[in-house]
Amino acid sequence: MAKQTHKLTDVKVKAEKRPGLHLDGGGLYLRITQTGTKSWIFRFKQLGRGRDLGLGAYPATSLADARARAIKARAQLAEGVDPIKTKRTAAQTTGAVTKHVVTFAEAAERFIASREGGWRNDKHRQQWRNTLDQYAGPVIGKKDVGVIDTDDILRILEPIWQVKAETASRLRGRIENVLDWAKVRGLRSGENPATWRGHLAHLLSARNKARTVRHHAALPWREMPRLMTELRGNSSVSAMALQFTILTAVRTSEAIEAEWTEIDLHEGIWTVPKERMKAVRAHRVPLTEPALAVLAMLPRIDGGPHVFPGARRGRPLSNMAMLELLRGMRPGLTVHGFRSTFRDWAAETTVFPRELAEAALAHILGSATERAYQRGDLFEKRRGLMAAWADYCGMASQAAGGGARPADRSL
Repeated sequence: MAKQTHKLTDVKVKAEKRPGLHLDGGGLYLRITQTGTKSWIFRFKQLGRGRDLGLGAYPATSLADARARAIKARAQLAEGVDPIKTKRTAAQTTGAVTKHVVTFAEAAERFIASREGGWRNDKHRQQWRNTLDQYAGPVIGKKDVGVIDTDDILRILEPIWQVKAETASRLRGRIENVLDWAKVRGLRSGENPATWRGHLAHLLSARNKARTVRHHAALPWREMPRLMTELRGNSSVSAMALQFTILTAVRTSEAIEAEWTEIDLHEGIWTVPKERMKAVRAHRVPLTEPALAVLAMLPRIDGGPHVFPGARRGRPLSNMAMLELLRGMRPGLTVHGFRSTFRDWAAETTVFPRELAEAALAHILGSATERAYQRGDLFEKRRGLMAAWADYCGMASQAAGGGARPADRSL
């Protein structure tokens, strides 16, 4: 037994600098964070689950004090008493405050702040905050991030695990990330209760994957010419943005955040930077005559950078603007669904190869090996595909026959 306990000495504890857990014995560890902060924890198992009890910060709590507290905790366990709950109750009763408690909500905000510089857009940051606030906030938002356990995670996930499967899955991953961050920052220790593999996978039933796939409502391709005719009769920025989005088969965010510096009007090329692309790769879009005609009709507001300016100065069109317009014209449809309309049209009515249509949608094709040999983006071939799409949409005749055309492509 002597070999298993009292591995540390006062001299070792004072001199030790390596981050991590350093065993004394009998479940007692000295924990050193990346910033050099030292504290004592008592590790034990209860009902098959590993748990950590904080015993105090060093040097305020000496090695001898930590050993005495570990002995007390082992005695409580032997009597069937939970030492962590006992400590919490004692703190609440005496009103003792040993340190500022970092809540889950605070930890989440600090984690998001540390990561948002690497995220592509504001929408992604807002999705993180919204899901954590809506689902985790009511359960653990005000709770010390260091004491959140599996029961807390289950209380959050179980009500939505089957009915909102995709949301629940993303929420679990986000909570896991926040708790991992908190552990690295020395705000908690032990296993992450939001971990899926080997943990929650045994507690939550398998999700009905068929329910997680939700297709965006799309317009049947045969109805596209009529819709485009209606859009041409609307001179709003939202209507022109929707026309442009359809003609280029891009995503909503890629279209509304477009800037004039990305567009070569003379060559008819729009290069979407990788930061705004889902695949994080720059995407060149061939601009047909009808697409260029739309650009020619757009206002230039005080030299603003955005192709589709919004109501607020210096900001692009709202990501809801096109959807609201569409709701008034074809209730139930989504803007993203027009990518499916384009894909269905290409597959059912043309002889263009599948990989060409997929490249137009900026989808990643083939294995890594195939992509290593096929490095081009099939741009010139895609020009023909997009010209055929514009022609089908009923726009080519307008651009060629006295309708609005770019007065000067060199602008």
